[in-house]
Amino acid sequence: MSAIWEQFRFLWPGWTDLIEILVVAVLTYRILLLLQRTRAMQMILGVGLLGGVYVMARLLDFSLIRTLLETLFQYGAIAALVVFQPELRAALARLGQSRMLRMFARMESRVLVDEIVDAVEQLSRAGTGAIIALENEMGLDEFASTGSPVEARVSSDMLTTIFTPHSPLHDGAVIIVGDVIKAAGAILPLTQTPLQDKSMGTRHRAALGLSEESDAFVIVVSEETSRISVAQGGRMEVGVALDRLRQMLEGSLPGQEKGLRFLTTT
Repeated sequence: MSAIWEQFRFLWPGWTDLIEILVVAVLTYRILLLLQRTRAMQMILGVGLLGGVYVMARLLDFSLIRTLLETLFQYGAIAALVVFQPELRAALARLGQSRMLRMFARMESRVLVDEIVDAVEQLSRAGTGAIIALENEMGLDEFASTGSPVEARVSSDMLTTIFTPHSPLHDGAVIIVGDVIKAAGAILPLTQTPLQDKSMGTRHRAALGLSEESDAFVIVVSEETSRISVAQGGRMEVGVALDRLRQMLEGSLPGQEKGLRFLTTT
């Protein structure tokens, strides 16, 4: 009887086994949360299907299919690192967001907001047209590639210089990724939605168009009226005061609470 008990003893986990199981379960759950609604989840389901086919091939002794799948799985880890690189980078970034790191991130966000608001205030007072797009969760590389690469730290002076009248990059959009100006003079898609306010021109149509195709936060300074407008989620608020702009920026930056309510829509 004792011999039989010893054979099945491994089925009774110890406290260290329970801790390991709990850690693995939590990590798996967090990874699935990070990957949900992304293309990585679809690929994982595809890999699971291939795994099922491999099991069936072994059970039915389909040597050709088994050999092909074994070869595929042998190099699958390297392929997964390449294919899932954006998702893995985002997952590692989120896992590293401790409370202290988030506190420093909020401090950096306030500096970024101050620089952008100061630049918008100067542009509005000078009656200089401008369009500034801030990347959120969805990448804007496709649109940044249409402009000129800048790769400079966001500052009020840099933004006002870019939009100086008659400069080569004046008519395009500035795309900001994090706290870096990624590109200037970028071309954005124009919305097909009719604008009720006839004073809004091409910049407003481009801002609204980008907000319809991405989750970017787009600021427009009208050259004709000096009004500040904000587009996000396919909606636009016109005549935004500086305090309101600051509030919206603080709520739209990655890692901040969402749910802003627009006062005016098109």
